[in-house]
Amino acid sequence: MSSAAVQTADMQPNLTDRTGAAVESLDRLLDLAAQRVRERVVVDGRISSAAMEAEQRSTHGLAWLATYVESLRQLDAYARRLTGEGRYGALEDRIVKLGFSEYLSQVFGGIPMNQGEIVRLADLGVLPDEAATFQTEDILALIETGNTTEIRQELTGLIRDQAGHSTFGDAGLDETMEQIRNEMRRFAEGTVVPNAHEWHLKNEYIPMEVVDQMSELGVFGLTIPEEFGGLGLGKEAMCVVSEELSRAYIGVGSLGTRSEIAAELILCGGTTEQKEHWLPKIASGEILPTAVFTEPNTGSDLASLKTRAVKDGDTWKISGNKTWITHPVRADIMTLLARTNPDEPGYKGLSMFIAEKPRGTDEDPFPAEGMSGGEIEVIGYRGMKEYEIAFDGFEVKGENLLGQVEGEGFKQLMQTFEGARIQTAARALGVAQSALDLGLRYAEERIQFGKALINFPRVSDKLAMMTVELMIARQLTYFSSWQKDSGKRCDLEAGMAKLLGARVAWAAADNALQIHGGNGFAQEYAISRVLCDARILNIFEGAAEIQAQVIARRLLETRGNA
Repeated sequence: MSSAAVQTADMQPNLTDRTGAAVESLDRLLDLAAQRVRERVVVDGRISSAAMEAEQRSTHGLAWLATYVESLRQLDAYARRLTGEGRYGALEDRIVKLGFSEYLSQVFGGIPMNQGEIVRLADLGVLPDEAATFQTEDILALIETGNTTEIRQELTGLIRDQAGHSTFGDAGLDETMEQIRNEMRRFAEGTVVPNAHEWHLKNEYIPMEVVDQMSELGVFGLTIPEEFGGLGLGKEAMCVVSEELSRAYIGVGSLGTRSEIAAELILCGGTTEQKEHWLPKIASGEILPTAVFTEPNTGSDLASLKTRAVKDGDTWKISGNKTWITHPVRADIMTLLARTNPDEPGYKGLSMFIAEKPRGTDEDPFPAEGMSGGEIEVIGYRGMKEYEIAFDGFEVKGENLLGQVEGEGFKQLMQTFEGARIQTAARALGVAQSALDLGLRYAEERIQFGKALINFPRVSDKLAMMTVELMIARQLTYFSSWQKDSGKRCDLEAGMAKLLGARVAWAAADNALQIHGGNGFAQEYAISRVLCDARILNIFEGAAEIQAQVIARRLLETRGNA
């Protein structure tokens, strides 16, 4: 039990009856909204990219509405699952009630896509009178009874009782996953947390001793099949590990990302020889990969990549510029996207390479012929360092063309998008949990006007809502991982998890810093680092606007086509 069991047996069935009915009503509302938005963007029977761009507010708003509907669906599933297993306690009950009340209120009152960007149903073409028909008796009851002073106070009191626990509330995972979480938590608490802030302030690399310990724990081979030296676990385990390590320091939580991307690229697109050669080395941590995709003038527009790869005998020569490359100096291989056919426009002329390079140092970052670069100073997400890189005839072995096929680079990369976005959502959970940890601790310890900050309602309310949104994002993220592990398409759910998780992490960090007051603005306090770290989550692995655009297009292809 994560908290004292709710004893009133007849209360919970009534709650899930209401939450289930609420989700059904929201599904119908989403269908209507999708139909109305679709009418705005379909030209000559097809979805028009130009119309979608002109209608970004409504299309992106549709993506957010769908994200809220799926979030509440998973929160409902969470309550039912824990109830059936006898694990539904008082804390979980308050989370579900407050979560439904607040998110339902936002659906009908306005969903924050970002600060200052509130999307309302009218923006999606759903008129007030129409919206009112979806506000069923169940929805009105959930809104009225779930977000009360008493529930918020009770919730904050319950998380105080659990302070220091891996999560506030039962995350709903099985015993094996919780054992993995606890193992990562022990490592993080003993090795990472005491040093993370100093690494950040000094802009230092995460020490190789820590990287070696992560290798021993199996972090880099987590999802690599056992036949290639990995642990053979799924994306659910990746989420658990990423969340706990990012809770300690996002740099450590992100170290495994490059290995995850490289391994998935090779597993999905590599030859048998490439799999047998590279995967065991990645799994053991013998080699560290980095991803080299982005260019200075392209950002998310990968179809416009200009970096060239020209065949010269048995080698490829790479020329061009890349930017925002994470952890490249200490990397041994680069998964590098380049254009092998300049006559093929867009994505079709792109190919992926496994480019070998020697490890460098701060003094000599790229000791390789045809390769140079400089560090990009950043306010957060430190510990690995960001670089821009220039290639000038840099040589890659012919055998290291991924899959030994040209023109498949973007397609190969797309196969990693689901996993990458799920992993980013999990990192967001860790950052949000860290902010909540710090905010709660400071609120309990800081005395103002004769009492601890946590005794002031607006401080307590912040902590309560942080807890609720964190659990909502967690359920959406883990659901995405379960879909992926089941072999089901989950790009929609993964995108939603990343979209919501990034916003939740930023809100949690911002609120936790507010609880710290002026001290939170001082670099000596860890929350200042967490705030900087949280901000990047809404940008990388698909900026929020790009993510919403992708989600909206998928929705319009599947819903609202009456």
